[in-house]
Amino acid sequence: MTETSTAATSPATSTATSRTASSGAHGTSPQPPALRFVDVSMVFPDGTHALSETTFDVRPGEFVTVVGPSGCGKSTLLRIASGLNDATTGSVEVDRSSLGYVFQDATLLQWRTVQRNVELLAELEGVPRRERARRAGDAIDLVGLRGAERQYPKQLSGGMKMRASLARSLVLEPSVFLFDEPFGAVDEITRERLNDEVISLFQRKGFAGLFITHSITEAVFLSTRVLVMSARPGHIVGDYRVPFDYPRAPELRFEPAFAELCGEVSHALRGAHS
Repeated sequence: MTETSTAATSPATSTATSRTASSGAHGTSPQPPALRFVDVSMVFPDGTHALSETTFDVRPGEFVTVVGPSGCGKSTLLRIASGLNDATTGSVEVDRSSLGYVFQDATLLQWRTVQRNVELLAELEGVPRRERARRAGDAIDLVGLRGAERQYPKQLSGGMKMRASLARSLVLEPSVFLFDEPFGAVDEITRERLNDEVISLFQRKGFAGLFITHSITEAVFLSTRVLVMSARPGHIVGDYRVPFDYPRAPELRFEPAFAELCGEVSHALRGAHS
């Protein structure tokens, strides 16, 4: 069942500019959105105006990344989408019964093994023990943690912890996946490897992805579209289609066309700071 979170209606429209009209990840005809923000604004109780009349869609088969200045409301978008926060005005349309969320920190339970951490969400949803163990095993395989099932979080590297966090969300097979800058705390080589794994998961599962990052290179490498947000109060000021086919080889990062697109996004981001 699709849930629509609605607050007071705002008359303003989006000011986003678009490099090109968006379509599915593989150039297919547009599908109904899996996630839609319509004129979403957010003012916190302390008076902080985080978001201003933000409108965009994420369709099935799209992987959309959002970049913007610190404090512009990027993570707030995910919290509103998930229902953790209510928008002050505007509406959000998403099926919250099929939603995955990967936080900035792995948020693993220290007293549970990898296997038991990955099973957690399925356990909370009442999935029978045998079935959740099977799903967890499949997810552990997908993220490359086979052999680490009996280890505890204190025994894992930062990259392994984030893989476990990804696996935990995969167990419920979400149709919409939210990523709140999950790789910001790992080293560059680990980050690139995790980027490759996220792309592989995206190709296999076909979810609609919304990914927050401060890294322009990461944004362009992962995505079908990159959105640029303004400084607070945040709203969309740029929408860039990423034309590169999946799967994406690591060497893509050194191609002139890749550098050119990163430059365009960087230019828009510098303008967003002003």
